[in-house]
Amino acid sequence: MSVKKDFLIVGGGLAGLTAAIHLLKAGVPVTLVEKNSYPQHKVCGEYVSNEVLPYLDAMGMTLDKLSVTQLRRFQFCPNQGRQILTDLPLGGIGISRHLLDECLYRQAIMLGCQVIQDKVTNISYASNVFRVELAHHAPLTASLVISAHGKRDQLDERLSRPFFYKRSPWLAVKAHYKVAFPDDLIGLYTFNGGYCGISKVEHDIVNICYLTSYNSFKKYKNINEHRTAMLYENAQLKDIFEKATMINEQPLTISQISFLPKRKVEQHVLMIGDSAGLIHPLCGNGMAMAIHSARLCVETALSYHAGAISRAQMERRYNSLWKQNFGKRMLMGRILSTLLHQQGLTAVLTRLLSAFPSLLRFIIRQTHGKKPIFTG
Repeated sequence: MSVKKDFLIVGGGLAGLTAAIHLLKAGVPVTLVEKNSYPQHKVCGEYVSNEVLPYLDAMGMTLDKLSVTQLRRFQFCPNQGRQILTDLPLGGIGISRHLLDECLYRQAIMLGCQVIQDKVTNISYASNVFRVELAHHAPLTASLVISAHGKRDQLDERLSRPFFYKRSPWLAVKAHYKVAFPDDLIGLYTFNGGYCGISKVEHDIVNICYLTSYNSFKKYKNINEHRTAMLYENAQLKDIFEKATMINEQPLTISQISFLPKRKVEQHVLMIGDSAGLIHPLCGNGMAMAIHSARLCVETALSYHAGAISRAQMERRYNSLWKQNFGKRMLMGRILSTLLHQQGLTAVLTRLLSAFPSLLRFIIRQTHGKKPIFTG
């Protein structure tokens, strides 16, 4: 026997928890299904642009009161050529997913969110009702489903999403370290076959997260061997790793990361966060986009919930808003990734940036919002 719900959210990461909090603040009961317990470490750059902080403040999440790191500068460090330093437009904070997810989860629970720890195995839609099947609980039915299940999941296959059937060549590796690094700086370091981002989070911890091609990685026996052979091509990166002490027992990895376009509405399910689209990590804006997409989705869904628009109008409006806010960022991310994964093009880009340092600031602006966002 199924259990009837109104609003149901699949996935309790940044986007899912933010959406739940927003709905609850609007007085709408929410059920959230998340397969993992809280808190969890995740492969992530762990930088949140200031563009979403006013929105989170309005949701009761004042993050800058935590022991986060204020990030104001950006340094591009190619494996060949000189380093280029610029201010970070809008700026942001460094905060681990372990801390951020835990804070969002506590806020959602405090507001009355019902959380079911389980894995969603399928979602179907008929006669204006969703049926959500779970691995270990009775099926749920809901009038509206928002999915924030992440970068890639078997649920994508069950929903027949086209990107799922195309193999992706990317692998990401992340760990926390103790090492001397400027408090207010994000460093982007290139190497043959990938790039690495470094910045501080809370408690003077340094997050190091890098993306590399699987073809580059598979030539070596393990992460350490690949790092020594490939990442150490960049002298600055080699110096940081050789002085660093890893805090985690071992690095976290994730493979099959797809940057292909994804539909924002799939069989009437509204997709948010990485489920709707994944920007290249080099842009440093994935966390803010996940949070912002939750806001766009919820504000549109609330209009539907109030009877102001039909389901079809809601879906069209959300799809349009997503493209309007993130379409150009995604395009710039793809262009930058292409440049940085081909040594010849990276060399050209480095020479251009050396000759015109203001160009780096312009590029950063193309992958970030122009101003802080608020509710309403």
